Amino acid sequence: MNAVLKVVVEGGKATPAPPLGPQITAMGVKAPEVVKAINDQTRTFEGMKVPVEIEVDKKTKAYKINVLMPSISQLLLKEAKLEKGFGDRTQTASIPFEMVKKIAKEHSKYSLARDERGTINEVLGTCLSMGLKVDEKDPRELIVKEK
Repeated sequence: MNAVLKVVVEGGKATPAPPLGPQITAMGVKAPEVVKAINDQTRTFEGMKVPVEIEVDKKTKAYKINVLMPSISQLLLKEAKLEKGFGDRTQTASIPFEMVKKIAKEHSKYSLARDERGTINEVLGTCLSMGLKVDEKDPRELIVKEK
């Protein structure tokens, strides 16, 4: 039987300190070894919060690490080189539509949308929520409604 631990870590910067270390140790695996493997696999997402699943076989103590895709908002922040969105909408930043398409493509296998256009609409909706403009336009202008 396998045990699964689901955590969110900062890309490339997980530590065996609480709360992660004790949870891993409780599963019967060496925390520093697992944390090193997590950091190696999440290094490309440095500066972003990344969901990770650690699956441990309770008998053999073998483990498998599954790194999942960061949220659309985390990808937008990274690509736009921002620390956080603009919730109050008094300030804003603009990103190119090509960046929206790139993020939609990266996130498509985690999306519930039926097609590429639906995934692009998800990214545009997140831009709207974060107060980001796309090609200096309100994201609502670019969202395509189904017919």
